[in-house]
This record gives sequence, structure tokens and C-alpha cells, in this order.
Amino acid sequence: MKKFAVLTVAFGLLSAVSAGSAMAAGDAAAGEKVFNKCKVCHRIGEGAKNMVGPELNGLDGRHSGSVAGFNYSDANKNSGLTWNEATFKEYITDPKKKIPGTKMVFAGLPSDKDRDDLWAYISQFKADGTKK
Repeated sequence: MKKFAVLTVAFGLLSAVSAGSAMAAGDAAAGEKVFNKCKVCHRIGEGAKNMVGPELNGLDGRHSGSVAGFNYSDANKNSGLTWNEATFKEYITDPKKKIPGTKMVFAGLPSDKDRDDLWAYISQFKADGTKK
């Protein structure tokens, strides 16, 4: 009986942690709306091309400054960053602080929710522009 009670408590804690993680994850549909701020310079999805900024397909795991055909600043090319959720959220909070000398003129997203949602939207695209 004690074993069952311990397992029940452990399962309950695991469920709560899993639910908390799911709640903390961003909303891709809301992120698509946030991406409207990015569309001035960037494209994403099938057929995306470089604009004022590089296309953002396959951003998760990509090295900074590595999209073919885009003229990056030396600061961005030499930053040594590999994009992942934490790096992106820190960067998009204040791009010039994260990569001093970047050409990106965007002031940043101060809202945690906007950053979570934007990452949920961007990270769903594979390098070829299709969704995962």
C-alpha cells in the first residue's frame, strides 16, 4: 500500500511538472502574430528568401551568420552563437546587447510571452521551410 501511495505522489508530481512545462511553452499561433513585427525584414516558411535580414527557416541549431547569400555584419558572423531557444530569447530581448555591432536595428521584444510565442512559431520551421 505504501508503495502505491509513493507511486501516486510521484506520478502526480511528474504530471504537474509536465503540465508546467507545457504551460510555459509558447503559442505558435500567437507567435505568428508577433512575427508581423519581424516581417519588415525577415521571411520564413516555404519559398522564404533573404530580405533586409536573412530568412529564418531552420533557425534552431543554426550557427549565427551562416545563411548563404546574406551579407552579415562581422559581429554576427564571428559571434560564435548557435541558435536555440535560450540564445534566441536573450538575443531578441536586446539584439545589440547580445551581439554588439550587429546590423539588426530592431529594438527588441520586452515581453516574455511575446518571446515565448515567437520562438514557438519560428522553431517549428525546418531548414527547407516546411513545418516539423
